Amino acid sequence: MNWTLEVVMLPVTDIDRAKEFYTEKLGFHLDHDARNPEGYGPVQLTPPGSGCSIVFGKGMTDAAPGSAKLQLVVPDLHKAHAQLRERGVEAGDIQLMSPTGPRPATDQDQLDNMGFVFFADPDGNAWAVQQISSRA
Repeated sequence: MNWTLEVVMLPVTDIDRAKEFYTEKLGFHLDHDARNPEGYGPVQLTPPGSGCSIVFGKGMTDAAPGSAKLQLVVPDLHKAHAQLRERGVEAGDIQLMSPTGPRPATDQDQLDNMGFVFFADPDGNAWAVQQISSRA
């Protein structure tokens, strides 16, 4: 039996601001905005190429805004990093995870599996972007 992770609840304070950030700055697809007139209900977005979506909305989670830690995977971290910065996301420099902890990546480093970029959404929810070019 397959067990698939398809939705992650994301705690945010301002639903419209979060929706704009994830669609305009990150390029996530808006699957649906099912808020009722009182503002309750889910807003669901999916990263390009992902089988897992994020959902936020009034009354959707008791978690504190800014408490989520999530990770995306891309085949080319340099392209992803450039795209984030071009879209106005305050993404950090490319980091390499080494046995002694993260360090700034150099042009000579192999980033596959070990290269990361970090950023946060407007509420402080932390995102990591990891390069994985191929899987076994």
